[in-house]
Amino acid sequence: MDQFAEKLIHGRTHVSPKRIGLPGPTPAQLQKIILSASSAPDHGRLMPWRFIEIQKGSREKLGAVFSLCLMDRDPEANTLQLQEAYEKAFRGPLLLLAVANFENTNDEISKEEKLISLGCAIQNILLIAYSMGFGSGLSSGRALQSQRIRNLFQLSVKEEPICFITIGTVIKHKPDRVRPSPSEYHSIF
Repeated sequence: MDQFAEKLIHGRTHVSPKRIGLPGPTPAQLQKIILSASSAPDHGRLMPWRFIEIQKGSREKLGAVFSLCLMDRDPEANTLQLQEAYEKAFRGPLLLLAVANFENTNDEISKEEKLISLGCAIQNILLIAYSMGFGSGLSSGRALQSQRIRNLFQLSVKEEPICFITIGTVIKHKPDRVRPSPSEYHSIF
């Protein structure tokens, strides 16, 4: 295996959005990051996904929705919990929402295959960001399944919000995780 590819694949690790800060990607780097998604496997050339960038000016709206989603789930949430939910919207200089798009009903291409294409697009984004020296992490949570999030991002009935991607400079490092050995996930039939 090419040493660069091996370093890229095995060096990238999840970084919690709490540990990602400034600086983030420049506009030119952002374009390369977004362009990398287009190299994902895409049977039928459906592009069954899209990415929404949440800019600084929209973070307050997202934070308010996160707080409301928490109140919907837990009417007894205290002020500190609501503030923590709100602040999640402000983590990391680059915040993207990955959205699966099931608009195209081509029966030959399953929903699962479309999700795999999205997963590959996300991995391309994570790898190119890592190659630029940035940390990245995925986050989800119950708020993503709320109608409030769907309304905020104006998602169609055939779209599903899958996860947030946070990208920026790692401000607090953690020890690398121990990767599983191939024997834990590989078998021969």
